[in-house]
Amino acid sequence: METLQKIALVFTIIGAINWGIIGLFDIDLVATLFGNMSILSRIIYVVIGICGLINIGILFNHLENK
Repeated sequence: METLQKIALVFTIIGAINWGIIGLFDIDLVATLFGNMSILSRIIYVVIGICGLINIGILFNHLENK
């Protein structure tokens, strides 16, 4: 599970950087690279969202180790 969480964390960081670029420059890199709400863009958004949910486990993981 640790490997899955690391991969999910990388995708979540990429998603966060994309949101930062949207906020600062009003440029959505996913839409720019893969098309505005194309099927590929939607898949990428869903994968990033799932990775964020997986990372919730990292947030509370330290509570189990105490």
